[in-house]
Amino acid sequence: MRDDDRLLSTPGLEFGSGIVGPCDVCGVRQAVIVLTKERYKLCVIDFLNKTWAASKAKPGVPLPPYRSERVRFPTDTIPSGDASAVALSPTKQVRRPCILVTAEVYGLTTSLLDAGIHFARAGFEVLLPDLGKTNLFGPGDHLATRFALRTKGAIPITSPRVGKLARYYADALAYLRTRDMVDPERSAVFGLSVGGSIAIGVAGLDQKLTALALAYPAPVTPPESLDLVTARVFFLSGSKDRSAAASRRQFGRLPAGQVEFDLASGVGTNFLSRDLRAYDQNRAEMGWAHLIAFLRRQLMPPPPKPPTPPTKPVTTTAPSVPPKVATPAAAPPSAVPTSPPATPSAA
Repeated sequence: MRDDDRLLSTPGLEFGSGIVGPCDVCGVRQAVIVLTKERYKLCVIDFLNKTWAASKAKPGVPLPPYRSERVRFPTDTIPSGDASAVALSPTKQVRRPCILVTAEVYGLTTSLLDAGIHFARAGFEVLLPDLGKTNLFGPGDHLATRFALRTKGAIPITSPRVGKLARYYADALAYLRTRDMVDPERSAVFGLSVGGSIAIGVAGLDQKLTALALAYPAPVTPPESLDLVTARVFFLSGSKDRSAAASRRQFGRLPAGQVEFDLASGVGTNFLSRDLRAYDQNRAEMGWAHLIAFLRRQLMPPPPKPPTPPTKPVTTTAPSVPPKVATPAAAPPSAVPTSPPATPSAA
C-alpha cells in the first residue's frame, strides 16, 4: 500500500485535504483534492466539474447549485490577446450579480477555488482568471513584489509590474459583465493576501464597481491610491495579523461608513486557506458567512416595498334627528265649554 492510499483511508481525514495521487476521473497521478464524504480524489479541473462527470443520478434529481467551464477573455496585456479563466455559473436561470476573484502571485490556489465555490453557491456569477497560464507575471516579478513587501512593508500598486496586473483583471471584469444572465450594474471584486492588494488597484481603475471584498490584504503604497476607491469595502482579517492591521489603518482615510471591518479573534493571516497550517475551520466559515452577507446586502438588496395606496379620509356624520312635530297647546280650564245639567223628565 502506498503512502497516499494509506493517507486516504486514515479516519478523520479533513474534507479538502490535498495529497499526491491519481485522479479518480482523469487517472493522472498529480496533486489531488480528497473528498472523503464522496470517496473521491479529484484534480482541480475535475473538482470543479465533479457534479457533471460520469453522473449516475436518476432523472428527477435536483440540479447542482452551479456549473463550471473554461473560458477565454480578451485582454491587451499579453501578446496572445486573450487569457484563460475558470467561470462558475449558478444553474438557476435568473439575472445575477458578478464577482471577480483576483489571484495573487501564486495563481489559482485552493483558497481562491474555495472562495469561488462559496460565491457560486450563494448565487453569484464568478470568474477566476488563471494567472498561472500566462507569462504576465514571471519569477522575476514575483521576487520583486515579495522583496518590496518584505523591505518596504507594502505592495507598490502603482508600479509597472502591479499596474499591468490591475489592467489584466480590469479586462477580465469587463468580460464578466458581458456574460449571459449577468447584471452589469452589480459587480464586485474579491481578493485575499497579495491578491487583495491587487484588487485595490482594480477598484481604483473601475468607478462602476459596487463592492470590494478583501481578506487580510497587504498594505499598499502610495496610501493615496485608496482615494480612488468609490465602492463599499468589506475588510476581513485576524486579530493577530500585523500586516493586515497596517492595511486596516490605511483604510481609515476613506469616508466614514464606506468600510466595514470584521476582525476574527485569535487567528492570524491565512486562516481562510484550508491547505495551510494557519487554517481555522470555525473562524473561516464564520468569515465566509459574514463576507457573503455583506455581498448580498450590496449586490442583492431586497426589492423596494410597493407604495401604500392612498386612503380616502373617512368623514363621520351625526345621525339625523327627525324634526319635532308641534302639538297644540291644551286650552285653559275656563275656556272649556260645559254642557247644561240634565233635567229630570216627568213621570
